[in-house]
Amino acid sequence: MIHKLWAFFIISGIFYALFTGNVDIVNEEIIKSASSSFSMICEIFPVIALWLGIMNIAKVSGLLEKFSKILSGFLHFIFPEIPKGHEAFGYIASNIVANLFGLGNAATPFGLKAMESLQDLNDHKKEASRSMITFLVLNTSGLTLIPTTIISLRMMYHSIRPTEIVFACIVATFCSTLVGLIVDRILGGKL
Repeated sequence: MIHKLWAFFIISGIFYALFTGNVDIVNEEIIKSASSSFSMICEIFPVIALWLGIMNIAKVSGLLEKFSKILSGFLHFIFPEIPKGHEAFGYIASNIVANLFGLGNAATPFGLKAMESLQDLNDHKKEASRSMITFLVLNTSGLTLIPTTIISLRMMYHSIRPTEIVFACIVATFCSTLVGLIVDRILGGKL
């Protein structure tokens, strides 16, 4: 649905430019935006590659598994439907760790694996289980301690203090996670 909306905006914008005689502005913006997109990718990629590498090292070394054990009490409280020792906890913990470091791109593969694992436990395959909904809320709210992608973007655009948003991000994501989990529990009891 959203792709149709974007296609409509782009096509109507181009037709508007044709009718108003501003086609050269559209061409300029296409070239400028392609150039700035490429520059942004080139500047953000090393930071994302670094953190993805660190996450991979943490996974291979067993650090994520240890972190999963630290989080296990919290995770068992939030996901009482998942049996103890199930692999879903490892994927969920890895997703949480990646989100804590502001690595949404690194969190995505762990989130997909967690959903696959939760789907295996799901009795009603055509609808999401309580655990799947709770995980989606937890993943979407994305509790973040170090917003590395945002810091990278701020550095790329020459911010004087690119890390000054860290505290605001911690507060905002903590509040969104807390409210999301509270609403999930309230609505989960009614469904």
